[in-house]
Amino acid sequence: MVMSPLVNTYPLSSYTVGTKEPKMEKDTSVADRLARMRVNYMKEGTRTSVEAILLVQEHNHPHILLQQIGNTFYKLPGGRLKPGENEIEGLKRKLTSKLGANSPALIGECVAIWWRPNFETLMYPYCPPHITKPKEFKKLFLVHLSEKEYFAVPKNLKLLAVPLFELYDNVQRYGPVISTIRHQLSRFQFNMITTFL
Repeated sequence: MVMSPLVNTYPLSSYTVGTKEPKMEKDTSVADRLARMRVNYMKEGTRTSVEAILLVQEHNHPHILLQQIGNTFYKLPGGRLKPGENEIEGLKRKLTSKLGANSPALIGECVAIWWRPNFETLMYPYCPPHITKPKEFKKLFLVHLSEKEYFAVPKNLKLLAVPLFELYDNVQRYGPVISTIRHQLSRFQFNMITTFL
């Protein structure tokens, strides 16, 4: 019998959430974001992004931490790497920038890679065979949180703990990348730690 990798999840109540100065988005619309991506692609080539899957538990059920912008847009903490930047170091930098984590937790397994073949919003969990020069690829890493963390969230964002069951088949609300995280995590076994020293 093959054992599933074990992920410790700690209660949401064991984490402290504070605020910091607002972090304004670089783009005011999706069209602006895609236009900026096109300009950067001409200078740097394929964009590489990394995002963190941060798990906590509430009522003995795993929840994922998402950043909410406004009332309708959700994203994982992370972002674009600098040209030539190491993925793990880049994700640690992004976690510090996005959540004010002074000592980013252990970056674990890459659980998914998504590809953007064109300057469009659509991303795929594979690179279509007819695409020789994808515009972006995004890696999602499982981040193993310790039992105590402090998160500093920009005042214009919210940090939400969303139960995994809510992500299932909910592309309308969370988009294709986030809504499939539940499937990607199915190979892991969750250890719900409710008390610790």
